Amino acid sequence: MTTQNTTHEQADATLNADLIAQVRAIAQREISALSLIQASLRRIAHLNDRLHAFCTVDEAGALAQAAEIDRRLAAGEDIGPLAGVPVAIKDLICTRGLRTTFGSRLYADFVPEEDDVVVERLRAAGAIIVGKTNTSEFGYGAVGHNPLFPTTRNPWNTALTPGGSSAGSAAAVLTRMVPLALGSDGGGSVRIPASLTGLFGIKPSWGRVPVYPGCRDERYPGVSSWESLEHIGPMTRNAADAALALSVLTGPTSRDRYSIPVDSGDWQLPARAEIERKRVAFSVDMGFAVVDPEVRKAFAGAIRQLNGILEQPPMDEHPDIGHTQAMFETLVAMDTDRAGLKAMSESQELELQGWLGSLVAREWTGDEFTAAIMERKRIVNQTWRFFERYDFLLTPTTAAPAFPIDQDGPASIDGQPVPATAWIAFSALANLTGLPSASVPIGKTRDGWPIGLQITGCHLDDRGVLALASLIESLFEPHAWSDEIIKIQR
Repeated sequence: MTTQNTTHEQADATLNADLIAQVRAIAQREISALSLIQASLRRIAHLNDRLHAFCTVDEAGALAQAAEIDRRLAAGEDIGPLAGVPVAIKDLICTRGLRTTFGSRLYADFVPEEDDVVVERLRAAGAIIVGKTNTSEFGYGAVGHNPLFPTTRNPWNTALTPGGSSAGSAAAVLTRMVPLALGSDGGGSVRIPASLTGLFGIKPSWGRVPVYPGCRDERYPGVSSWESLEHIGPMTRNAADAALALSVLTGPTSRDRYSIPVDSGDWQLPARAEIERKRVAFSVDMGFAVVDPEVRKAFAGAIRQLNGILEQPPMDEHPDIGHTQAMFETLVAMDTDRAGLKAMSESQELELQGWLGSLVAREWTGDEFTAAIMERKRIVNQTWRFFERYDFLLTPTTAAPAFPIDQDGPASIDGQPVPATAWIAFSALANLTGLPSASVPIGKTRDGWPIGLQITGCHLDDRGVLALASLIESLFEPHAWSDEIIKIQR
């Protein structure tokens, strides 16, 4: 294949491949960056009216970036580890000169003057930003609706939610609009949509990927004000692609006081034998969660496949996350500029919806904040003691599979009435502790909706989480059933 005679079919076939394969095809000049970006834009145009994955598409900018990559490649220049591949950025992450709304009418026309540091790093690596993906308002919610744009839909069944808040990023990667999209995760917002769509998504260790919004508007209540909970992470087709993305995204910066150094070997996945020597704990419900029977069945199947390296500790040895949701919400409320949000909302006669509206409306006391901080410390202490004995903890990613799109959560699970947050019971622990945590596909329901397994690793062991995920992928081969989505969406 040459760059001069690439057909639409050839470009589409390359776009269907994973991130690593696309990088290789560009570098070896099997396809031009321009042809690949044109294929990405065609697919977005074909599918986005149905799925609402993208809220902003930068066609002119993406085509110009692609032409520049091709020029540099022809000149023999170093084009970077992600050169020429299309990527998408969640609309909570600032992009210089490209509208960033945070899913809110309050910022419907906001255009940042600078990039978030992760966007800078993607651009420096040669990645081509094709647009911004849909999110719940300011990321407050585990689904994909906001008051500004149509709700993101699950490509497996458009009547169902893809999860959130990185909803658009999940839909874009699943349908091969792009091979890589960034999400943000303050309580599961990368892992939850990865689980409900059958993708790989990782929340790295706290500090691995700098969190700095390129935004000079001091009122901004999003990623920056969640600095003790928020993480930015990649959503990809597999763990190896995520490792490549993290090799670009990670490393310290003076713009994030919590960012940490990264060793060059952190993203070189170890051999399977090394992982099989680890101690892996598991629990289907952590002793408290109500879990859908089909999720239980898929999880049990995964446990059987991994039986040689697993242990099931007594329930009292698991980190106690059974009653942390209210505390988690208190911490989020404390981390958020509630007064500024409320003032903006009232002055512009706009209503902040869903979880965000309830958090802003409620009056929080100093005693509640203090109790939340102390409870978080207790959980952190309990968790590090647990991880002195075990290298990994496996749970379901979500307690239920995808549900109707107009809901914030299922009203009941396994016949039991539950709160709207019950289905995301397993994700907050990794945000409260800063531990690395990922979701990897392990099966489907009878109706064909994906189910994810969550891997949480010990302090700073992102590499181990990626390696165990890769091992699980080799057992379940989720890429085979993710290929089905191309047929469904034609």
